[in-house]
Amino acid sequence: MNKIYRVTLTAQEREELDGLINKGKGAARALTRARILLKADATPGQGPAWSDERIRDALDVGLVTVYRVRQSFVEEGLVLTLQPQPRNRHYQRLLDGDQEAHLIALACSQPPPGRARWTLRLLTEKFVDLGHIDDVSHETVRQTLKKTC
Repeated sequence: MNKIYRVTLTAQEREELDGLINKGKGAARALTRARILLKADATPGQGPAWSDERIRDALDVGLVTVYRVRQSFVEEGLVLTLQPQPRNRHYQRLLDGDQEAHLIALACSQPPPGRARWTLRLLTEKFVDLGHIDDVSHETVRQTLKKTC
């Protein structure tokens, strides 16, 4: 089977990776990626050019990890492959500032009759009943109160 992403390291890159591994200090992810690249190196006469399965077995990583390290090296280069990439996940906030203020005020108010304190589920139920929001989970209420209290 032909590999889509073929790793060929220059002498300088190989030396840099060897130095990183031999030093033994550094992030575990970077060291593992360095080992993957060294074993996957298919430079004629230089690298061992191990198969993905052999790398997986030797380094105790998944096949997808080996594939993604190869892909990252070919597309982005050595430096970006060894450094962790910032995640560009953007989560939409479920409660805006006004709703958070109402929730905090509700949590600080007296609990319903017959109750010693507010529970997350009681707060959630009352918050929805008051019409501040159509639907919200008790986990959202917990996270909102946790970050503010």
